[in-house]
Order: sequence, then C-alpha cells, then structure tokens
Amino acid sequence: MLPARLQFLLPSRYRTYRHPVVSVVRLSGAIGAVTPLRSGLAMSTVAPLLERAFSVPGAKAVAIVINSPGGSAAQSHLIFRRIRSLSEEKKLPVIAFVEDAAASGGYMIACAADEIFADPASIVGSIGVVSASFGFHEFIERFGIERRVHTAGKNKAMLDPFRPEDPEDVVRLKGLQRRIHDVFVDLVRERRGEKLNDSYEDLFTGAFWAGAEALDLGLVDGLGDIRSTLRQRFGEDVKFRMIEPARPPLLGRLLGRRSLSQSSLIDPGEIVGALEERAAWARLGL
Repeated sequence: MLPARLQFLLPSRYRTYRHPVVSVVRLSGAIGAVTPLRSGLAMSTVAPLLERAFSVPGAKAVAIVINSPGGSAAQSHLIFRRIRSLSEEKKLPVIAFVEDAAASGGYMIACAADEIFADPASIVGSIGVVSASFGFHEFIERFGIERRVHTAGKNKAMLDPFRPEDPEDVVRLKGLQRRIHDVFVDLVRERRGEKLNDSYEDLFTGAFWAGAEALDLGLVDGLGDIRSTLRQRFGEDVKFRMIEPARPPLLGRLLGRRSLSQSSLIDPGEIVGALEERAAWARLGL
C-alpha cells in the first residue's frame, strides 16, 4: 500500500482514504430499454455502476440518488435485487435519496435501500402497474389500409393496436397487472415493514405524494439532501466517491456521433418510446 502522500498517483478507485467515504450512484431516467433516444435505466447499464460502488475500498455506505418516473417492472425488480444482493454480500448499508421523483419502478428501486430520504417537494409513491397503448384500427380503415397478421397461437397478437380491442385480451392483461402489482405491494411491505401507515386507503392504489406527505405515510424515513444528510451521519469530512458510467473511447464517440448525424431514417418506435417516457413524467406533473 502506498503512503498517504503518494495516493494521488493511483487511479481513484484504488486509493485509500483517511476520511469516511461514501460511494454515490446516480440513477436517472425512465426504466426499461435504453436506446439512442431513451438514455434511461436498465440492468445492463446499472449493474457495472453498482459493482464499482460496492467495491470502493473503505466505503462506509453506498448512496443511491434516484430520479425516475418508473418504467419496466422486471428491470426495476432486477435492479432492486442486485442492490440488495451486493449490500448483503459487502455488508454495506444503502441510503437512497429522491430528487424530482421516485415513482412506480423508481420507488421499487428506492426500497432496496435501508433508509430513504426525499426533498419536501419530491414526488414519491405510485405503487401500481400501468399499461398504455394506442388504437389505430379506425385510422387504417379510413385510409384503406389492410392489416394482415398470421400467428401460431390465438393469443400471439393480443392487444394489437391496429385491431379493435378484444375484451378477453383486456381481462388477461388485467390479471397480469394484478399479479405484478401483488409483487410490488409485497416488496414494499417487506422492506418498509411497520414504518408504513396502512390506515391510509390510497397507499397501494398508484397514488403519489410530495416528500413531506410520503414521510407521514412511512414511504420515506426523512427529509433532506445527500450532502447535508451524509455530513450529519458521517461527519463534516466525509468524502463522496461519484461512480460515473464509463465513457467510450474518443474514436468511438466520434464515429457514433457521425453515424447518427448521417442517418436519414428515424425509427418510429424510438419516437413513440421517447413520447411514452415524456408521458410518464407528465403523469407526475413534471
């Protein structure tokens, strides 16, 4: 081990510190598929950050800064489980800090923390499941467009937006949503335990609240920002080790920028995905 006066010669990840150190991971954006127009959160991009955060030498805790309206239930649950697994393996406490929002899947991830703090103006909650789509069947009929779908399995084209909605498909979707909602509710009850104010009828209806209300409901443990809270917890000399995504090599960034600028085609799915993400934030009034 190098003497303290020579620690600056090492990459920051290998340095040892005389002051308390807290790893900080920032998780921002909608949860689900990550594409050129949707730089959100997915297990594939978050896992390396978490591994690095929990591997910082001498860290006293890992802080997760969350700013997400939610998204994929599966991706949210995978990220939740990875945080809990690393916390138990490394014997490190996890503290979550909510910025604009930790809603739906964002709140599921926050529940992986041992403590959750929010700003009084943060949006917290939305413990529910939503599925949104469009109906284009009247549009294509108007322009004389014929929809041709061939499947090997009667439910393979369930909820096709270019065909009239089938009531049986809706029943099947509602059943799926209930099962996912049960997983979410059980997870929150397990993690928050007796802190929850179960007397409030809207707790698991998909409603959401400002940070101060969320504190009264037991959804968060306190109000405050990461700097002041961790300084109070670990002392004024606490050091924050920011865990940032690895940047691609310069040549790769230049080539990627060039390929995007030269592309004359935009995938409609990308546009719809970006609009859906914007709608997720809009549902929270943000």
